[in-house]
Amino acid sequence: MRAGIGYDVHRLVEGRKLVLGGVEIPYSMGLYGHSDGDVIAHAVGDAILGASGLGDLGMYFPPNDPRYKGISSMIILKEIKKMVKHHQFKIDYVDVMLVMEEPKISPYVEEMCKRISETLEMDRTRVSVKATTNEGMGFVGRKEGVSAMAICLLKEPV
Repeated sequence: MRAGIGYDVHRLVEGRKLVLGGVEIPYSMGLYGHSDGDVIAHAVGDAILGASGLGDLGMYFPPNDPRYKGISSMIILKEIKKMVKHHQFKIDYVDVMLVMEEPKISPYVEEMCKRISETLEMDRTRVSVKATTNEGMGFVGRKEGVSAMAICLLKEPV
């Protein structure tokens, strides 16, 4: 087994959709970014790449590349899945911790897990998404941004 950790953070801004784990969530603000700004997908992607020893998200999907302007982060995860499959790794488990003050995401967690598991071609029971607040502290607590951490377990080729 190999383990990788991923982290991402994006600023909340007006005029953008809030997309988390591939799910559009009704809210007055969205995440600023070159792509759709999906911090969950970006953290998962970095965790997978880290576990496989293939670098990080920015190496493959640089924020200044016009090909990725506005792209769905689920497409990025599909590409990462192809990369690790090419190296004969199998994604075994993904766990995510989202940190944001609002909105509450509990009504969307199951759909997020479903979208991530389908994108990565995994059993739904092998994906976990959880959320917490920052209890009013820091940029997350002031509702200026959102962060996500993820861990991925990979099975090595035999």
